[in-house]
Amino acid sequence: MTTALPPALRPWAAQLSLFPEDLARHLGPHVARLSAAVGTLRPRGEAEGGEPQGYDGLSRRGAFDRLLVSEWLWALEAPEELVRRAAFGELSFLKPAFRQPQGARRTVVLLDVGPDQLGLPRIAHLALLVVLSRRAEAVGAAFTWGALQTEPAHATHTGLGGTSLLAWLEARSTVPASSRHLAAWREALDLSRAPEDVWLVGSSRLGRLEGSEGMSRVEVSEPMEPGAHRLTVDVRPAARVPRSVVLELPPPEDCLRLLRNPFRSEQAASGVQSRKGGQHIVGFSFSADGKRVLLFSANGAVEAMAVPHSPRATVPKPRRVQVPPGQRVVAAGWRSSGGLLVLARQGDIYVMHGQLRVPEGFRPGRYHYHVADDSLRPDPAPGALPLTLLSWGERREYERVWLKDGKDRLFSLPRPSSRTEVIEVEEGVSAMAEVKARPVCVLRPPGVGGVVISRLRGMSAGQPYLTPLNARHGEAYFGHSPSGAHPDAGLLAVRDNDSDWKLFLDTGVSVVTVPERYRVVGVVHPPAPSPPGLLALASDQRTFSFLSDQPPRQLAVANNRVVQAAASHGRPVFGWLTRAGEFVLWDLSEQTVLYRSVPEATP
Repeated sequence: MTTALPPALRPWAAQLSLFPEDLARHLGPHVARLSAAVGTLRPRGEAEGGEPQGYDGLSRRGAFDRLLVSEWLWALEAPEELVRRAAFGELSFLKPAFRQPQGARRTVVLLDVGPDQLGLPRIAHLALLVVLSRRAEAVGAAFTWGALQTEPAHATHTGLGGTSLLAWLEARSTVPASSRHLAAWREALDLSRAPEDVWLVGSSRLGRLEGSEGMSRVEVSEPMEPGAHRLTVDVRPAARVPRSVVLELPPPEDCLRLLRNPFRSEQAASGVQSRKGGQHIVGFSFSADGKRVLLFSANGAVEAMAVPHSPRATVPKPRRVQVPPGQRVVAAGWRSSGGLLVLARQGDIYVMHGQLRVPEGFRPGRYHYHVADDSLRPDPAPGALPLTLLSWGERREYERVWLKDGKDRLFSLPRPSSRTEVIEVEEGVSAMAEVKARPVCVLRPPGVGGVVISRLRGMSAGQPYLTPLNARHGEAYFGHSPSGAHPDAGLLAVRDNDSDWKLFLDTGVSVVTVPERYRVVGVVHPPAPSPPGLLALASDQRTFSFLSDQPPRQLAVANNRVVQAAASHGRPVFGWLTRAGEFVLWDLSEQTVLYRSVPEATP
């Protein structure tokens, strides 16, 4: 997070804020020099046409039908002066304004990730991405980029974010860039249309590829001199004079960080955290209200971390509970007024770590559950994550607690006392959440192929309500939506059959068909004008896609195989955990990494 950049680097502050401050200061001078060589992206002018939209100031040139009325006085009072002013360009004309079609401007960057450009040249590539991203943003142009040797369908990035940059850093190829690669990108991005601001970044061989005519190029090379620690960058815009820049590289250890993981700070940085062996995250879940994320560590600890509001926000120290030896974590949850609750088991006794609300104040919870068959207990299966815990209670009333286990059973923990039994409330509960400060759950239809459909149930005190949901499978996810959600369930997706999911909105029901190669992991609502849709994980177990009534589009790509993923229903955020132990929160609004936790490297 860059908070003290020199004034000369302020124009690129938003892009450089992706990196730790020390790396941003190393990268900043390269960005400034390359920006001067690349030049600005001139906005479309009158000559390029567009839809007329009134006038925008005055001009010294123009057609005489746009000459100012006051200038015509010269024709009546002093015709010779009118001729003189016209000859010397002193007349004033109305300057027309034009509205360009949405998406009329676009900057496309294709980077060579072959053997010619592996290693240090990619530092220049990284600085160029910062330059060209800010250059496009300055005139409201779209910014699209990708690695030339990768498949466009799976590696097209829009905007600049941490996850996309990490995916690019991992995209290495032993095959040099060829005309076939360029042709695939030209077809996928429809680069045959002109004019386009297209940049090829790599070695000088890119200029000899078929189809590169008319494209701008940036050629990066390492000098073949002993001890040289610099790069030569030749910027060759399509319609400008070429310029050459020499970049003196930072120290080798910082170059290594830029090439491996430029988002990991050597200092304590907001949003990026390194965890020791026993504190490695083995699973996570979002709280009942969706505004906290519960992190489960390898040593049995449970942390409740506030979901940051932006990638630049400081993450406060999470609330943490470490159960004593001999106890095993069974379930965990978070309350906005009461904090972290962790239920642990010791023999037949269930102990609540955290105080439960009673009319007299707060009291610790302790529950007995005597059953001969352990399968009837509300316990997670061996190797599974702790159960979801949800609590609710009005002021000056007893706080009620519910648990949902992996067999879709809903258990209730009644009033806390020294001799209280756990009660099974319902079977077939596929999802539960806190919506509008009220606990709700979705009930699956009993059996398969029956006439009963899914139902939404209110779990609060008093007479529970049941709302029918016309979906016959019953698997469900709650999600976050700023508007247009179901009045009782918020944003809710329920599976109807093998391929169709139903989204319940305030205007009715929307059906989304999921292709075979996708696995649904949540329901989300990206920023307008995008409709609500499903969050799905592709067959590669790394790519997250957004499925709706529009064509599928990629949201993010994980650095490793994803073992767990979920979406919050309290924030426009979803998260994933990889096989390598990396935990990431992704911001749907800003399309970037919100928080990242990585295992600490062993020496």
